[in-house]
Amino acid sequence: PCGGGGPPCGAPGPPGDVGQQHPLYQQQQSAYEDAQGRCCAGCGAKILDRYLLHALDRYWHNGCLKCSCCQATLADIGASCFAKAGMILCRNDYIRLFGTSGACSGCGQMIPANDYVMRAAQNVYHVKCFACVKCHSQLVPGDRYNLVNGNVLCEQDCLKMLKGSPATVRKGKVRAAIKV
Repeated sequence: PCGGGGPPCGAPGPPGDVGQQHPLYQQQQSAYEDAQGRCCAGCGAKILDRYLLHALDRYWHNGCLKCSCCQATLADIGASCFAKAGMILCRNDYIRLFGTSGACSGCGQMIPANDYVMRAAQNVYHVKCFACVKCHSQLVPGDRYNLVNGNVLCEQDCLKMLKGSPATVRKGKVRAAIKV
């Protein structure tokens, strides 16, 4: 048995979360799993349904994984959920409550949580700010770049700069912009 009722459906998420997006996986239980039943993280009851959700490293009835704010059933409104400040949230409520995704490493301005971003090592950039610090050309998916002492340089400017100066270089290739 699952041992007691557990938190109510849509209860707060795991403690110590830092605002992460989590995928929702709908799984079909095997006949064996169906007979045994997994415990729902929302209501604490066995999941005897043919389909269940796997999110936040736990299993849920489809109807039990709900947004802590608007109570929307998350399986019905998207393929992911967000966990932050002890809450499980839909995308809209996450953006409403925690509307930025940090400061851009290029311009220093805040990045709205629903903007596309470019990432290099630990740095996050507006797409338009992901550019070479020497020639200011914007880097796009497929371009090669280097991080030299924390600065983004296109491949050509990096080669020119490195011909006579010691620096810490980290190479990379621009991948697609990421929607936060």
